[in-house]
Amino acid sequence: MDINFYSKRVLKLLGIFIVIPLVFFEINILNKQTKAEKNLIAASEKDLFLYRQMGASYLCIASKAEVDFNKGLGIASATFANVIIGKHGGAIKELGGKKLDEKKLYNAGTFQIVGSALNICPESIPKNIKNDYEKRLKKFAKESKK
Repeated sequence: MDINFYSKRVLKLLGIFIVIPLVFFEINILNKQTKAEKNLIAASEKDLFLYRQMGASYLCIASKAEVDFNKGLGIASATFANVIIGKHGGAIKELGGKKLDEKKLYNAGTFQIVGSALNICPESIPKNIKNDYEKRLKKFAKESKK
């Protein structure tokens, strides 16, 4: 069965009428994303609490499921950092809206998630991690008094 010249022309026109709206729709989506990125609001203490508790909950569940502790903590910390970057552009309200990079957010998340997990499931936290956390907490307490 051979497609005649007229059929090919109709198919091209239909293709154009389908493609053009999709192109404009795609451009419209990109513009909305750009506008959304400009309106990011710094993470509040309430936001940080939620993300920290979610990370700690994940860590506790992963530990009870016998997932390697360091892998579970790494995933929880990376998620903490990614959510703050994605939803808040890395900005923290308590720091005056200052934007932190992914590595700093990851490290802060690790510390905060371990602290919360110690309250939720202390039996799931290895002793060396608990000791390191307590040492760092004492160090931060001394530095904040200065």
